[in-house]
Amino acid sequence: MTRMVVYGAALSVFIVATILTIVSILTTHWLDYEVHNVNTDTTFRHTLGLHHSCTSASDPACRPFPDDDDCADDKFFCSMWRSSGFLLSFATIVELATLVSFIVVMAGGKFKREDGWKLVGGLLLVDAAIEFAGMGLVAYLFNNDQQFTSGDWSLGWSWILCTVSASVSVLIAALLALSAWLLPSEDDYEPLGDGVNDI
Repeated sequence: MTRMVVYGAALSVFIVATILTIVSILTTHWLDYEVHNVNTDTTFRHTLGLHHSCTSASDPACRPFPDDDDCADDKFFCSMWRSSGFLLSFATIVELATLVSFIVVMAGGKFKREDGWKLVGGLLLVDAAIEFAGMGLVAYLFNNDQQFTSGDWSLGWSWILCTVSASVSVLIAALLALSAWLLPSEDDYEPLGDGVNDI
């Protein structure tokens, strides 16, 4: 049976994973492009986030992405990129529901903890599937869209954070299931002595 300490540890790790997801959505390092000009000793950087594009050569440095100009010639790219942004935003909603389910199960007593791992584990797997789908779309575009054929583009650390977050969700779900099957039943009370033989 899954014990309170297991749920507590899992919740702590999941909060970190949720923070990683939010950081990956808010930052603009899903795809990175960097070129160093030896003649002028300057470096040009262009980074793409799910909702913004930033370059070192423009003012302001960042703008909404993809916008109408980006989508004029490549509607497929825009549709896929926006779908990825939607999926990751939806994943945060699932993560919020997962956090609430953790709290409900932990506060619900022994019987809720005995079966609550199924609900929490299911939500964790749904969250991971959505995140993997979103980052998979970005990886697909990176590997197949013609604008990224230059060897100077790379998957950025925002993409890596999302990968880590989704992987952690799967790991937590597996550990909750293992603890439910392997740990003995939890007792909510300790037996009292009869008072005669107690010292």
